[in-house]
Amino acid sequence: MARMPVGAFISGCSGTELSDAETAFFARANPWGLILFKRNCETPAQVKVLTAAFRSAVARKDAPVFIDQEGGRVQRMGPPVPAWRKYPAAEEYGKLYEKCPLHAVRATRLVGRLMAEDLESVGITANCAPVLDLPREDTTAAISSRAFSSKPAAALMLARAYADGLMEGGVLPVMKHIPGHGRAVVDSHYELPVIKASRPELESHDFYPFAAMASCPMAMTAHVVLTAIDADHPATQSVRVIKDVIRKQLGFNGLLMTDDLSMKALSGSMSEKTAASLKAGVDVVLHCNGVLAEMEEVAAAAGALKGKALARAKAALKARRKPLSYDTKMALRDLQVLLPAA
Repeated sequence: MARMPVGAFISGCSGTELSDAETAFFARANPWGLILFKRNCETPAQVKVLTAAFRSAVARKDAPVFIDQEGGRVQRMGPPVPAWRKYPAAEEYGKLYEKCPLHAVRATRLVGRLMAEDLESVGITANCAPVLDLPREDTTAAISSRAFSSKPAAALMLARAYADGLMEGGVLPVMKHIPGHGRAVVDSHYELPVIKASRPELESHDFYPFAAMASCPMAMTAHVVLTAIDADHPATQSVRVIKDVIRKQLGFNGLLMTDDLSMKALSGSMSEKTAASLKAGVDVVLHCNGVLAEMEEVAAAAGALKGKALARAKAALKARRKPLSYDTKMALRDLQVLLPAA
């Protein structure tokens, strides 16, 4: 069967190696990228084989492979595997920032660099981090500890340091969840958060770190309704949010992907979720659960990556650099002094 053009979607897979059916699907549907989860990560050697198998199936050496490797409870590669280090949650750097901003920025950059080493060595070239959301007292636990700080300037400084560390190690950062998920009081994995803050409140607070990091090569949308901008559609599927806010007001011109379409915040079939998201202006959709029937449905609805979306995808991959040399042992010693919790 003929190979399709590069598809406007990122896909998951079900296990630690590709099944024959998944290999055939990737070869035929040709997704732009792959995303891995804990179910896919057993050992460094195994992950390296898996990422190579995906690139072989799609016949693209530069096909991006993503992961959510934030630290804390969102860390797909980590203990009990001895080769993978455990990293603190983002909020720990924020606590250090309150005591000493310079030490916090240094520690965050070191962790980004160390994480990049873990990822790049097994063929993972993009990390769905940093989280730029600004938490509040009532923010859902699905977000709270994953955010650096409730203060926009502090969150920006730490997110930028983390992203710089990733880039120095040859891994592309994906800032999330644009244009802000911090006011959500319910978990978007299970229901749709509705945020009723005024537009001036959003512009002066929630949007700030995203606008200041608009040069980031990639960003992930928030599955939230911002009633002050579009009360009828979640940000992921809102023309007003994507074109007027993310693209124009915040000035983000990088590759824009959805958060996981499998999440319950979005309603409808996978085809309907895919079509609505792409129509609103995202460049690629993200489907994570590894269910092949759903992957087929997303691929059919997504179609080819083309036009401005294709140009942004190429620009994002071009932003990736070769890892800069550094001393891992010294970085770990420095980190232990700066942030003993690490």
